[in-house]
Amino acid sequence: MELKTPLYEMHLKYHGKIVPFAGYLLPIQYEQGIIKEHMAVRTGAGLFDVSHMGEIICKGKDALENLQKILTNDFTDMAIGQARYSPMCNEHGGTVDDLIVYKKNDEEYFIVVNASNKDKDYQWMLDHQSGDVVFEDISGQISQIALQGPKSQEILMKLTSDIPEKYYHAVFDGKVAGISCIVSRTGYTGEDGFELYLDNEHAETMWEALLDAGKEYEIIPCGLGARDTLRLEAGMPLYGHEMNDEINPVETGLGFAVKMQKEDFIGKSHLPNKDSLTRKRAGLKVTGRGIIREQEEVLVNGQKIGFTTSGTHCPYLGYPAAMAILDKEYTAPGTKVSVMVRGREVEAEVVPLPFYKKSK
Repeated sequence: MELKTPLYEMHLKYHGKIVPFAGYLLPIQYEQGIIKEHMAVRTGAGLFDVSHMGEIICKGKDALENLQKILTNDFTDMAIGQARYSPMCNEHGGTVDDLIVYKKNDEEYFIVVNASNKDKDYQWMLDHQSGDVVFEDISGQISQIALQGPKSQEILMKLTSDIPEKYYHAVFDGKVAGISCIVSRTGYTGEDGFELYLDNEHAETMWEALLDAGKEYEIIPCGLGARDTLRLEAGMPLYGHEMNDEINPVETGLGFAVKMQKEDFIGKSHLPNKDSLTRKRAGLKVTGRGIIREQEEVLVNGQKIGFTTSGTHCPYLGYPAAMAILDKEYTAPGTKVSVMVRGREVEAEVVPLPFYKKSK
């Protein structure tokens, strides 16, 4: 049976179309539709309920040592309040999940994991912990609301002065609309934006305060559909699509968050370097007729050279696009390919990622 987030009644109030997702009942879209929601985030602001995401505390004298061993990125030089993205690998170098780590102090870190992997990730951390450290799953106590889009800072400034100046930084003891929360300058849309973490009991009040503050900027609530089209335009990988237990983070273009110079971490010995890489993630722009979806064969001269991982029509860009894992020699921009869609070949061209990049 699916769970409801603390904002479930808000979704009903604003006419959200509810679907089951990652064990929760969440809005796929609201009455204005996915395209309107997508464009609102690209040009103004949108509001998302992401309370289904998981939150884990890692604390103790050996907290940093555990993060260094369990995750691929390096956390030794993090400042307090800084956030850092990292994959988490299994022993064979495949991806258990990708997540974000925030440094609260030298002995406490706040970790945000993907909804569908919450229990798996927590168990993985418990199974691999060592020394003086405690991992605690606090997901059930925390709501997460994402305010995204070029107008998001102007909206937030009406409710608080606790605004992180830099991307991937957070204010831990912030107050927004008088409500205590973590204010993080992060997001999954390719736009500037913020993610607020707060106690469940204040979620509805915060949701209404943000919508009210954003009225003059035509803010609208947004669902899972727009979240997916936005992240795809921005070339952002999604667990279960661009990475999984069989696809390693180097192949999927996350080498920037894999620090091979670290003494050791789980999966290190099985990860390829750039020279030994045989396949990698690439962008595909559809040049023929059709929309490419996930798990479709990519061909060159009738020979399979890879498979798609995500695909859709990109509302802002105005054309269909997809991401794919391709044999390395076919990943140069301009390479002509075709994709098998329901028994028919649809022409496409390899293009650089991301498809969309916000103007500075």
